[in-house]
Amino acid sequence: MVILWTDALIFTLLILVASLTYYLRGKEHLKRPLTTLKQSSTAMASLIILLFFITIGLLDSIHFKPPTQNNDIISVLDYGASSLREHGEKTYSEPFATTLYNKEMIVESNGTTRWDYPRLVFGGKHLNNENQKSSDIFQKTATGFFVGVGIFTLLAFGFKFKLNAANLTVFILITVSSTLIYLSNYYHVFGTDKVGEDVFYQTIKSIRTGLVLGTLTTLILLPFSLVLGILSGFFRGWLDDVIQFLYTTLNSIPSVLLIGASVLMVQVYMANHESDFTSLIVRADMRLLFLCLILGMTSWTGLCRLLRAETLKLREMEYVQAATSLGVKQHTILFRHILPNVMHIVLISIVLDFSSLVLAEAALSYINIGVDSSTYSWGNMINGARLEMAREPVVWWSLSAAFLFMFALVLAANLFAETVQTAFDPRRSQ
Repeated sequence: MVILWTDALIFTLLILVASLTYYLRGKEHLKRPLTTLKQSSTAMASLIILLFFITIGLLDSIHFKPPTQNNDIISVLDYGASSLREHGEKTYSEPFATTLYNKEMIVESNGTTRWDYPRLVFGGKHLNNENQKSSDIFQKTATGFFVGVGIFTLLAFGFKFKLNAANLTVFILITVSSTLIYLSNYYHVFGTDKVGEDVFYQTIKSIRTGLVLGTLTTLILLPFSLVLGILSGFFRGWLDDVIQFLYTTLNSIPSVLLIGASVLMVQVYMANHESDFTSLIVRADMRLLFLCLILGMTSWTGLCRLLRAETLKLREMEYVQAATSLGVKQHTILFRHILPNVMHIVLISIVLDFSSLVLAEAALSYINIGVDSSTYSWGNMINGARLEMAREPVVWWSLSAAFLFMFALVLAANLFAETVQTAFDPRRSQ
C-alpha cells in the first residue's frame, strides 16, 4: 500500500469528523438543528449525493502498487475501472460511437485504400455493423437499469426503506451508476479525448481532486480563521489592530497573482529536487497539496472577519460579563462561552466555502496555475476542451461531461449549505 500526502490528510480528516460526531452525539443544543436537517427532503437528498461523491473520492484515495507493474501507483478506483483505463483509442470519438471522429486513409487487407472513418479498437467492437448499434444500446441500457433496480430492491428490503426523497435519490444514483457501468463495458459512454482516453474515466477520477481541494483547503484555513478571529474580537486593542492589518493587507493582494506566484515557486522547487519526485503521481500529488496550502492561506480572511464581528458581540453579553466579574480565567471564557457560540458560523461557512473552492480549481486550472497537467480534474478537462470548441466539427463531450459532474457536486453542496444555514441559525431556535 502506498500512502500519498493527500491520502494521509484525507483519512486524518475522516477520523477527526468521526471523532467529532461521536463527541457531539446526544448534545441537547444540536437536537433541534439536526432534526430540522433530517426532516428536510432537500437536505437529505443533497447529503446522499455528497456522500456518493465522497465514496468515489475515498476509493480513489487508497493507492497501491500492483504486482504486475513496476513503478506505477494506482488506486482502488483505478483497479475497479481497469476496462476504462486500459481500453483507449487512437484519438477523438463521440459518445457511444463505433468509429473515430475524423476520417482517415484506411488500408484494406487486400492493399486497397479508402477515405473513411476507422472503427474503434474497443467501442462497439462486438457489433457486426453500424445498424445494430441503436438496438444494442437500448438493450444494454435496459439491462444495466434493471440490474440497478435489483440492487436497490435488495437494499430496500434489507434496510426497510420508506418512500421519501432520500430513498428516491438513492434509487436514481444506483440505477444511473449501474447503467453507465454496464454500458462502459461495451462503449465509451462519454466519448474519448485527443489521445483516445475515455472521458468517463477522466470525469470520475476528477471527483477526488475536487473533494481534496474543497475539504483539505478548509482544514487548512479553519485554524487561522478560528484562532485569529476570536482573539481579535475578544482581546481587541493592539492585537486586534495587528490581525486587522494582516487580513486587510492580504485581501489587498490580487489572489490570482498570489496563487500564481506561489505555484511557480513550487514548480521551481520540484524542478531543483527531481530526485525527490521520481514518480509522476507523487509529483502531481505534491503540487495538489501545495495548491491546497496556498488556497487555505489566502482564503481564511473572510471567515476571520465574520468571527471577529460575532466575538465582539458575544463579549458584551451578560453571561460573559458575569463570568469576567466572577474572576473566571480568560481561556475558560473563550472555550466555554465564546467558541461554542460561534460554531454555527464556522459550520455554515465551511459548507458554503466548499462549492466555491471546487469552482476555484476549475478557474485556476483554466489559466494554467491550478493542479498539475497530469492530474485528473474538471479544470484540466475544461482547459483541454476550450480550443476544441472552435474546431469543425466541434468536440463538445469533454466540456459537457466535466460541467455535468461539477454542476451535480456544487449544486448538492449549495442546497445542503442552504438547509444547514437555516437549521443552525440561532435566531430560529425556540
